[in-house]
Amino acid sequence: MTDYPSATSIRDSIIKGECTALDIAAEAFRRIEKHDPAVRAFISHTQKTALDKAAEVDTKISRGKKVGALAGVPVVIKDNINMRGTKTTCASRILENYDSPYDAFVVKRLLAEDAVIVGKANMDEFAMGSSCENSAFHPTHNPWNPGYIPGGSSGGSAAAVAARMTPLSLGSDTGGSIRQPAALCGVVGIKATYGRVSRYGLVAFGSSLDQIGPIATNVRDCALLLNVIAGADPNDSTSADVPVPDFTEGIDGGAKGMKLGVPREYFVDDIAPEITKAVKGALDVYKDCGAELVDISLPHTPYANPAYHIVADAEASSNLARYDGIHYGHRSEEAENLIDLYSRSRTEGFGPEVKRRILLGTYVLSAGYYDAYYLRALKVRTLIRRDFDQAFKRVDAIVCPITPVPPFKLGERIDDPLQMYYCDILTTPANLAGLPALSLPCGFTGDGMPIGMQLMGRPFDEATLLRVARAFEAATDFNRAPALS
Repeated sequence: MTDYPSATSIRDSIIKGECTALDIAAEAFRRIEKHDPAVRAFISHTQKTALDKAAEVDTKISRGKKVGALAGVPVVIKDNINMRGTKTTCASRILENYDSPYDAFVVKRLLAEDAVIVGKANMDEFAMGSSCENSAFHPTHNPWNPGYIPGGSSGGSAAAVAARMTPLSLGSDTGGSIRQPAALCGVVGIKATYGRVSRYGLVAFGSSLDQIGPIATNVRDCALLLNVIAGADPNDSTSADVPVPDFTEGIDGGAKGMKLGVPREYFVDDIAPEITKAVKGALDVYKDCGAELVDISLPHTPYANPAYHIVADAEASSNLARYDGIHYGHRSEEAENLIDLYSRSRTEGFGPEVKRRILLGTYVLSAGYYDAYYLRALKVRTLIRRDFDQAFKRVDAIVCPITPVPPFKLGERIDDPLQMYYCDILTTPANLAGLPALSLPCGFTGDGMPIGMQLMGRPFDEATLLRVARAFEAATDFNRAPALS
């Protein structure tokens, strides 16, 4: 097998006895061993537990027992998701030796459905970044060209799928961290509605924004993985107790008769011409599929990114206060007193981007600045949500670019935080509004790097979003694998 088929076909082949789960797991680790030294998508591997799980799946099948929806399918999870028996580092020195004492909700779901978890994926430290260069351990490289970034912060999760080291992965999305790397790596990624997927076991960055979600080679596999991880969880007070449909049903219903919104604020001169051209080409495909394109306005879009960074950094400042060198995580050996212990442990443990965001977040929450920054950002967040509410009275989904620039070279922007934050301008609105949003391959740059487009939908209407995405995917051929054998 020179390339992975889809997760769905892997599962079906295992169930039919055409191959074994151990065969598939062995092939996954062969590809990881061959390609990860160049891609560097992984922080750690879980080979023993993965092979044990694969053997368990094969035993179930041999005994005629029912197996799960992901029977024998390899999955990698982002290293900010807890899995018992592994280290959960968040790509940070401060958690370098942290052993997960429990399984996250999504990990329990994966294991219950017989998925084979093969490792933990690299990321920007504490999910703060847009290039996967902020990892304390090593940057991840784009499988299409190792000199380029894969996007962030779930860069390892997207790169692993793009390189076909695994057919599925889990990332997290606080301001675009699933959708952006999916776009830059030429795969599919979805951030569901806030509350659709439990955050229990996800290391917190911005608690009102964080969301775990699937990355896959195609839309159907994304829907399959979302089926597994979605649902209410009593351990997460923000988890929504709403019915979870089968997202794979009706996915081939097409886009005929759908009203798709085209927001003028997302098609501006600041967006790279190659990206605008590719997305407008995608809109033509939708017209050919029978969809109606509707011009819409989301007037508060220009304020989304500043508001996002105030809200996210404020929540990060609060969430990361727990890493103090006392309870768990890195503890400085040089401290002379309690205050010195706090200072040294955090200075040694956190990288520059995390420190930057903690300082910004602490500032906007401080006396005299709370009303001027944080409270005002919350008001902007409400206005952005109202923009979407008005738009969805007229349309079924929104189609637009997802990144303002194509993949750029490693090191090109790492010393320019404003240029890095600029990468998030088209993804943060969906997080502020809590909406489902999806990234889908729609073209290539002149030098052969992937371009993605974004679909956004009504709250808890992921089914329509996936159907619209599948219609485009069925009419095109952009989700090709990079040239890795």
